[in-house]
Amino acid sequence: MRPFRIDIPQPEIDDLRHRLDTTRWPDAGPVGDWSHGLPLDLMRDLTREWAHGHDWRTTQDRLNRIPQFTHEGIHFLHVRSARADATPLVLTHGWPGSFLEFESVIQPLTQGEPAFDVVVPSLPGYGFSAAHPWDVHEIADAWAALMATLGYPEFVAAGSDWGTSISTCIGMQHPERTFGLHLVPPLAAPRPGPWSPQEQRAQDELRERASTASAYSVVHQTRPQTIGYALADSPAALLAWIGEKLLTWGDGPQALSKEQIFDNLSLYWFTRTGASSARLYARSIDEIGRWFTDPEVLPTLDVPVGATVFAREVPRPSRRWAEKPYRHLVHWGEPERGGHFGAWEQPAVFTQELRKSLQGMKKARGRDVSRSPGR
Repeated sequence: MRPFRIDIPQPEIDDLRHRLDTTRWPDAGPVGDWSHGLPLDLMRDLTREWAHGHDWRTTQDRLNRIPQFTHEGIHFLHVRSARADATPLVLTHGWPGSFLEFESVIQPLTQGEPAFDVVVPSLPGYGFSAAHPWDVHEIADAWAALMATLGYPEFVAAGSDWGTSISTCIGMQHPERTFGLHLVPPLAAPRPGPWSPQEQRAQDELRERASTASAYSVVHQTRPQTIGYALADSPAALLAWIGEKLLTWGDGPQALSKEQIFDNLSLYWFTRTGASSARLYARSIDEIGRWFTDPEVLPTLDVPVGATVFAREVPRPSRRWAEKPYRHLVHWGEPERGGHFGAWEQPAVFTQELRKSLQGMKKARGRDVSRSPGR
C-alpha cells in the first residue's frame, strides 16, 4: 500500500499543447449536424480551448488534495469519514469516464449523515492503474480483496457503466461481504409485454443508440489495439472519440462542464490509456450485453439492491424488469435530471439516492454494516 501523487512532467504538458495546435484536419464532410460525428468547427474550437484554456497544473493540485494510493497496480482514492459509524463504500466508474466521475461526491458522502468511508479505484488500464488483463469478474474479486486489505470485511458496492457490471459481480461472487449494491442503472433485460409507454420509449431509445452510436463498442471489442494507436498519438483523435460521448451521453450538451471534459481527456492522454481502457470491452462486453438483453441469463442476486435510473440514461430498465434478477430491491429512484454520468452531472442527487439505498439496505438487514476491529 503506497501513497500516490499525480506528477505530470512539464514537457508532456507542453507536448500536448503542441500536438493540439498542429492537428491535421479532415474536410468538414457532407453533413452539417452531428450525425457523422463531431462537426469540424466544433472540434477546432474544442482543441483550441483544451490547448489554451485548460490548466492541468490546477487540476493536478486539486486532485492531489484527495488521499490517493496504489496497491498491486491499482490506483485508488481512499477518504475516511470522521464518523466512527461510517459505511464502507467502493465506487466504480466506467468508460469513457474515470475516477473523476466521483470527485464531487466524496466530500458530501464522507461528511454528511449517514456517512461513508469512500474508496474509488481506477479500473485496470484506466488512469494510473496498471493494465491488468482482467474481465469484470476478476475486477470484482480484486475490489473485494482491496476492501479487505483496507480493513472492511463488509461494504456497499456502487457504480455506473462498467461499475454497474462489476458491482453486480461483487454481489454474486462475494455475497457474504456485500452489505448491498447501488446500481446506476441496474442491469435488467426487458420482460415480456405488454410494455408500458415508458418501457416502450426506453427500448426505442436503446435501439436508436445501438443503430447510430454504438460503433465505438464494436471497435473496442474487436480492434482495441488498432484504435489505440490513434488515441495515443493524437489528442484530437482522443477528443473526437471520447469527447463525443461526454457531450452526447449526458442530459444535454451542457451536462458536463468544459473543465470536467478537459480534465478527463487530459487524464486519458497523459496516462496513454486509450487502448488499455478499450480492452475491457474485448474481455467482457459479450457477456454484459447478454445480461441486459436476455432476461434468462443474469443470475438472481439475494443481496439488498438499490437502483437509480436517471432520466436521460440509456438503457433505462423499468422496475418491473429489474425485480426478477434483483430479488431484494430496497430502493428505486428515477430522478428527473441526469444522464449517463449521474454522479458527475448531478452529484447532490446521486448522493441522496445512495443514502436512500443505504437506508433500505439497513432495514432489509435489520442492522448496520459489520466492522473490523478498530473501526
